[in-house]
Amino acid sequence: MHPIRGVPCVIAALVAATLTTPAAAADAADGGGGHCTRQERVRVPGAALQRSTCLPDLTTTGLADTPYTDLGDQAGLTASATRTPSGVPGIQVDGYFPDTSRFNATHGWRHDAQFVIRLPDRWNGGLVVTGAPGTRRQYATDKAISDRVLAQGYAYAATDKGNNGADFHRDGQRPGDAVAEWNTRTTELTRAARRVVAQRYGQAPLRTYITGISNGGYLTRWQLENHPELYDGGVDWEGALWTVRGPSLLTSLPVAVARTLGSARDEDLHAVGFARGSEFLWPYHEKAYWGLTQKVYRAEFDPAYDPGCPGPSTGTTPEQILAPCPADAMYDYASRPASVHRAVARVALTGRIGKPLITLHGDLDALLPKAADSDVYARMIDRSGRGGLHRYYTIQGGTHVDGLYDTYPDRLRPILPCYRSAFDALTGWVERGTPPPADRTVARPADGDLVDACGLRGAAPASR
Repeated sequence: MHPIRGVPCVIAALVAATLTTPAAAADAADGGGGHCTRQERVRVPGAALQRSTCLPDLTTTGLADTPYTDLGDQAGLTASATRTPSGVPGIQVDGYFPDTSRFNATHGWRHDAQFVIRLPDRWNGGLVVTGAPGTRRQYATDKAISDRVLAQGYAYAATDKGNNGADFHRDGQRPGDAVAEWNTRTTELTRAARRVVAQRYGQAPLRTYITGISNGGYLTRWQLENHPELYDGGVDWEGALWTVRGPSLLTSLPVAVARTLGSARDEDLHAVGFARGSEFLWPYHEKAYWGLTQKVYRAEFDPAYDPGCPGPSTGTTPEQILAPCPADAMYDYASRPASVHRAVARVALTGRIGKPLITLHGDLDALLPKAADSDVYARMIDRSGRGGLHRYYTIQGGTHVDGLYDTYPDRLRPILPCYRSAFDALTGWVERGTPPPADRTVARPADGDLVDACGLRGAAPASR
């Protein structure tokens, strides 16, 4: 079992930093007034455009079929039977920061760096910030993250990361620019949202948390490494790993593409980290993920490699966009020029987190296999001497998107309920000094409520 180092001192510092007076706590719980109070004062610093709206319900239940969410962009991220809270009145602020790229057509703006900020009437003093997973946009995690944290009283802010869609790699002037912008936009939104919270409630947030899924998990890791002063902690749900020497998507996905094209064996995928037992998920990933994901990230960091594939665009039809590039089956990141490695270095992770972090990863993830991702990142954190700030939970039966549970309910389990439990464990760690469970594997129950329950504390400890 991984030893937990330095926890008492860390918790003491965090608790001291988040203490407030009884009067201030009461003001926070009241939300600073009635329904949508101080809406006229809400101005997002640095925004080129903003639109504030007073709404009777900020959750997806209340926002469905309105311009204030996008259910289509959430598709596949949650199991269909997932229960979510509703009935959270407050203010929603939509807008964008100055940007030159125009992939995001939400609201008809055709402008990137779009954001959403939600301010519930009844505020608990906290703020939760996230960035879109994959190549999605700012409303992608409304059901998975926003609904519940709003119901708990948190203000919420999400960004489209500054570029999105299958051609995101076309943004920027040099290799790595597009992904580097993801980090910049998340920092920008966090700073702006903290000031918006102060405008609405009359005080700055007492606690700020960063969290996210997949690319949003990568953002969580990067922010806690590079801007720990902005946050009190984070929850990383299967974050993407970028390291200069590998592993990364550019070392595991070429083998997956080769298998898609018939030039690699199952054992070759196992050798680069894909889990034994996940084979039943591979046909779906061959069609929906592997080819597209490899070619867009290779185009982002290594555009000189076979420039005719994908060329300036990944394609215009779904078939073209999802089709693998044959040259990617032979891609060898280790042998590529130093300039490619420097491009990855611009966004690489180090493991030097500065605030508490909880990581979750499914053991059947067939896009970001945990053996080549979160297992490695946990060891990076340990080597950097920050193990006392980290917990790592493997979710047995979890895969990259919870929506696949609907297809394989006898083999998979959604990660969302365990994510919610982990978020509660993080806030207890930060705010009350209650240490979360040690690193462990959360077993898939043989029966019971898999969609909305998770026995995080009853799991068996696991070593790193």
